[in-house]
Amino acid sequence: MKSLVLATGNPHKVVEIGAMLQGYDIEFALQTDFFTEEVEEDGLSYLENALKKARYASQKSGLPALADDSGLEVAALGDSPGIYSARYSQGYQGQKASDELNNQKLLNALQGLPYSQRKASYVCVMVLVHSANDPKPIIGMGQWHGEILMQPRTAYGVGYDPIMWLPQLVKSASEVPMAVKNQLSHRAQALKQVITQLEKAAL
Repeated sequence: MKSLVLATGNPHKVVEIGAMLQGYDIEFALQTDFFTEEVEEDGLSYLENALKKARYASQKSGLPALADDSGLEVAALGDSPGIYSARYSQGYQGQKASDELNNQKLLNALQGLPYSQRKASYVCVMVLVHSANDPKPIIGMGQWHGEILMQPRTAYGVGYDPIMWLPQLVKSASEVPMAVKNQLSHRAQALKQVITQLEKAAL
């Protein structure tokens, strides 16, 4: 398989996953080439949401589709916000969810906790379907472990990256170069698993 549709309308994911796919010499189209509406992510798991997005994109495009669902899990909060990470702050302080507000709400929820109780993980489940009704989707999962800082490390970065500390790199996720992130991140791990299974199936 040399061509697929990347099932996301998130411009940051397009850049990140797109760069990783080029490393595997896989051509891809964007879902915005075929449709503009967003699939409602109403599943109860990363897998359900990713599979729903992949099947819809494949149905609309007629191509194999690759989709992911990801989130941040904080141990002290019972692994919340999890699948609700992007909309964690919806209604918080009467405002719409945003990266900045998500970070603020999370820092407030962990206020006073020492670093030993601020363990967190980025989680990603990635799904590839060959068709909308593919009975054997290829599934990969990755986790990137760290801890939540007391305050943002930088004023830039996507999602929770400014407050996600990665001890093994001695950096926040917002300070990690993209080339390194695309080798180590939860999304990179999940994609590697998908590609490995795809290659085995082709043998």
